[in-house]
Amino acid sequence: MPKEGAYKNFALEIDKDGIAAALWDMPGRSMNVLSPDAVAELSAIIDRVAADDAIKGAVLTSAKEAFCAGADLGVLGSGGGGGGGAKKDKKARLKETYDGVLAMNMQFRKLESCGKPIAAALNGTALGGGLEVALACHYRIAADDVPSARFGLPEARVGLLPGGGGTQRLPRLIGSAAALPLIMQGTSLTAEKALQAGLIHETAPKAELIARAKRWILEKGDATQPWDKQGFRIPGGKPHERGGGLAFVMGNAQLRKSGFGNYPAQEAIMSAVYEGIMLPMEAALRVEARYFTKILHDPRAQAMVRSLFLSMQDLRKGARRPKDAPPFRVKNLGILGAGLMGSGIAHVSAAAGMEVCLLDRDLKSAQRGKEAVVKSLEKRKARKRVSEDEAAAILSRIHPTDDFAALKKSDLVIEAVFENRDIKAEVTKETEKHIGAGAFFGSNTSTLPITGLAEASARPERFIGVHFFSPVERMQLVELIRGKKTSDETLAAAMDYVRAIGKIPIVVNDSRGFYTSRVFGTYLREGLAMLSDGAPAAMIENAGRMTGMPMPPLALSDEVGIDLAHKVQLQTRADLGEAYRAGAGDAIIASMVEDHARHGRKNGRGFYDYDSDGGRRLWDGLGVYAKGEGSDYDAEILRRRFLYIQSLEAVRCLEEGVVEDLRDADVGAILGWGFAPWSGGPISLIDIVGSDVFAERCRLMADEFGARFSPPDLLEDLGKRGECFYDRFQST
Repeated sequence: MPKEGAYKNFALEIDKDGIAAALWDMPGRSMNVLSPDAVAELSAIIDRVAADDAIKGAVLTSAKEAFCAGADLGVLGSGGGGGGGAKKDKKARLKETYDGVLAMNMQFRKLESCGKPIAAALNGTALGGGLEVALACHYRIAADDVPSARFGLPEARVGLLPGGGGTQRLPRLIGSAAALPLIMQGTSLTAEKALQAGLIHETAPKAELIARAKRWILEKGDATQPWDKQGFRIPGGKPHERGGGLAFVMGNAQLRKSGFGNYPAQEAIMSAVYEGIMLPMEAALRVEARYFTKILHDPRAQAMVRSLFLSMQDLRKGARRPKDAPPFRVKNLGILGAGLMGSGIAHVSAAAGMEVCLLDRDLKSAQRGKEAVVKSLEKRKARKRVSEDEAAAILSRIHPTDDFAALKKSDLVIEAVFENRDIKAEVTKETEKHIGAGAFFGSNTSTLPITGLAEASARPERFIGVHFFSPVERMQLVELIRGKKTSDETLAAAMDYVRAIGKIPIVVNDSRGFYTSRVFGTYLREGLAMLSDGAPAAMIENAGRMTGMPMPPLALSDEVGIDLAHKVQLQTRADLGEAYRAGAGDAIIASMVEDHARHGRKNGRGFYDYDSDGGRRLWDGLGVYAKGEGSDYDAEILRRRFLYIQSLEAVRCLEEGVVEDLRDADVGAILGWGFAPWSGGPISLIDIVGSDVFAERCRLMADEFGARFSPPDLLEDLGKRGECFYDRFQST
């Protein structure tokens, strides 16, 4: 069939039955995105379909593997505050954004009210703006044989709200009670679940989508949306109707409980849905456009878009990889230590197609590591995340052993034994007796300096830190640590491996605790300092939750292991000698372990007492550690102490050259230990507050709580100049 019209992003074909097929195929992109020119072309196609009496309807589909990945966040990410120095007048920028968003929405409104039935044939993923285009169509049919396909409105995950009518059409389609959780949590559904939820009308094999969509147009072809029909009622009722308001009452309560006011996008979503569904669609779309504009220009949203999407995407693609190093592929991986971390690394590596030699001190221990992978796969099979055949293939690639000679084919060996320098040195030397000259060696350590560990190696230039996070199967981040002699080739090889197993690498230079452990430790220690000051333990924990961190500090210390913290503390003291400076929490940690045998959750006794049924309560003996009176504590001050102490340490890491790229600092913090995602990361937080205001607050806290809050010279300099970190240190 001949193509109609001169379109860059679409191909339009009209068949003998008078059905137009608009094939979305943006040039130079692996996925379609909702760009201004794509929207303009789609609008022109709808005009063509509506004006031609010979055309009965249209099918909108994609020539790519996915339908549409959503809006072009690269454009949105430069639209507001959060560092970057807006050049236009604020009012002008707001108006420009609002006008642009509303214009797009009116194009989608034209699609659904054009008088011709439009069907969306979703051959793959339709997320964000992609799903919003589909929701404006009168019928949606999705492929049921594309396992990777997902459907949803994930904007809230990066601090935004849907801006293409999603907050208005989805509640009208399935009701506010069902729609709000999907929008506010950014949930993505499989085709089967999207059908059950009511997002789509039908599923079919990918090869049959267009034929089925055309058949619907010819046989039923309803060109009127449900909400445009006389007598339409919102499923479940409007907010002021009986039963209709419960979703908003419960939603607001849950939002306050879990978000603590940190996430403006979720609050805006709630308001946009509440106000919009009581209005005609055109007015409702204006409501959404206003809230979208407001949130897009909120510096928190800008920081989240930058860190959680743009920077994360850059790092995932290997932005920090040495450019001249040759590509490297791991076919055979050796792992030393089959414990929790070793078995997790074996799992993700075997899942990526690598042959894994899993070595431990005896064969029984090595086999236990493989059994841990078996248990993990059983859980994944039960949740239908992996098939029986896929699980069997993964297990077939893991080979337990107690013989170092089995490592001879390894392209890369990762050591994951105990955090003991002598043990690590011993296994390093033994490994190098058996591996080839071209193999690389990585140490999965969270605290011990890589340069020191590399002293046990005969080839320190091929030695690198490869710090995984637990649980390995779920955590996205891997921290790569360069020792003083680590070569570019070794860094590139480690980065290629990390990307091959589907993780996101950050690159840092050697330092005690590196970047993630070093900064994360300040959060835990600040909780202990507050306890020592006399702040009530329950108030400390609540303040930790209020920051947006995934767990409060005392509970998190129990999860990590108080005994482990004590061992690290003793090792650091031994390494540094007279240079070691004890912190406020050292005495508490030592006493908890040595005097009370309270090791954390692992033995049911830590800062909390743990019941056999999973319940917990704060240990009533914590009061013995309070040296201050604890009579007048402000929750907001405690919250600020938790956040600022981490940001300060991140700045020190930047100042000392431990971190060289702001993307590594912010993304590493969010993915590594869950630093308040609403802030975009510890460096972005400073830019949101303003470097001058942040520095002044730190000086005041240093006077009251100690020199650890003193602003580093780098922060002081930026504050005096009124600069942002993302202005001065643009990522390259």
